[in-house]
Amino acid sequence: MTTTPSPTTPVRPARRRRHARLIAALTALVGACAEAAGEVYGPIAAAPPGQEAVEVETLSCVRVAMSAPLLLDWARSEDAARWPQVVVREDAGSRRTYAARCALADARDAVHRSGPDRGPVPLPTVEQGAAMDVVSAGDEVAARWREDPQEAAALVLELTAGGELTVDEVLDAAVDAEVVCGLLALSQARTAAMSDPSTAAELCLAAVPYLVLAVTLASADLV
Repeated sequence: MTTTPSPTTPVRPARRRRHARLIAALTALVGACAEAAGEVYGPIAAAPPGQEAVEVETLSCVRVAMSAPLLLDWARSEDAARWPQVVVREDAGSRRTYAARCALADARDAVHRSGPDRGPVPLPTVEQGAAMDVVSAGDEVAARWREDPQEAAALVLELTAGGELTVDEVLDAAVDAEVVCGLLALSQARTAAMSDPSTAAELCLAAVPYLVLAVTLASADLV
């Protein structure tokens, strides 16, 4: 006998469904980056070999750099609106893991206080340390995923085994890390577009691997 979940029961969707709008936005940005670079490289490729100066278009490089943060913010808000019960559950889980990280950090801090002098540089507060743990875990997983996805997946499970982090928290932090890297490359492309079109095109393409990995991490289901 099968049962149908109640409409009020928060069902955990696959991550590619939970982050569908974000994934679509990242995919659109990948195409926009390639198109912007093509508007620089295309005219150069089409110019006669003897032509010295080639007029190229960098407006798309500027446009994609300016629109990317807004597009991704909109996509995230749309995903949240589509899965309100899941967001509530995620927020509750985050509060639990945050409290667990604070407790762990407080215990470590007590050990430090009873040990040798800390020196002139103050350590992060318990709350700051708890927040930094999520970012650090995401950075580590994203870096590992570029080299070996299976090893990175195992790392996620290892980082979440103690209950101070959830799998989704770590993967979402890894997505954020890659998105930030991609946006930084696009920001540099926008600056370069004013004086160095080729560099602007290269930076647009440099953003692509980060955006692609963000899609992979947003889609990854480990539980």
